[in-house]
Amino acid sequence: MRSTLTIAVLLLCCTQVQAQDAMQQRIEVLERKVRVISELVIRLDRLQREVQQLRGEVEVQNHALESMKQRQRDLYLDLDSRLSQSSGSGAPQGAPSTRSGNAQPPGGASVSMPGSSATEVKPRKGTPSKASPEEERAYRKAFEMLTQRRYDEARKSFRKFVAKYPNGAYSDNAQYWLAEASYVTREFDTALKDFSRVLEVYPNSSKVPGAMLKIGYIQYENKQLPKARETLQKLIRKYPASSAARLAEEFMRRKEF
Repeated sequence: MRSTLTIAVLLLCCTQVQAQDAMQQRIEVLERKVRVISELVIRLDRLQREVQQLRGEVEVQNHALESMKQRQRDLYLDLDSRLSQSSGSGAPQGAPSTRSGNAQPPGGASVSMPGSSATEVKPRKGTPSKASPEEERAYRKAFEMLTQRRYDEARKSFRKFVAKYPNGAYSDNAQYWLAEASYVTREFDTALKDFSRVLEVYPNSSKVPGAMLKIGYIQYENKQLPKARETLQKLIRKYPASSAARLAEEFMRRKEF
């Protein structure tokens, strides 16, 4: 009887020991899992802070980049404004100081005006020297579209601008960039018409040499070599000190015509 009781006690003790060992093992496993989870939480928290820091740095960089772009646009707009307000330093002496809708291209250059109409609005004599805030905003908006390579939108905005401000301080510039928006997309017929209008409507503008240069380029692209040669040679004679004249000389020399 005693031996049976002793055996029972021993079995009970073994069972308790095994249960305690199993419990201890489970506790250790849980503790390891908790430590792993805690480490993961800490690492995740660290990563979130790093991501937030990186986002902040990216926002700062983006802001700095946008500020730089805005400063560049402002500088270009200021330069563009100064050029449009100048008396046309590249123009020959004795040229009339007012713009005339019936004026011929500088030097009598023979430039075709495809699609031109007698009903088109012509600027009055006496163009204002300073743009209104509304005009400047409209010009800036169209010009920004051009710098962002949104050429179709820029073309529409510049065309609307020219129609709304035919006598504005930026009207000649807008007409030039309207043509440029077609030139860069190789819509040469439209570009030729719009560049030619710079010569016709704004003969004393500082944009005239650049417009003549692009007309010569277009005529060359259209295989009209005699016309291209004539246009570029007249540009060189009429505005010898301009950068457009130097580009024309280089172009003719490189193309050997």
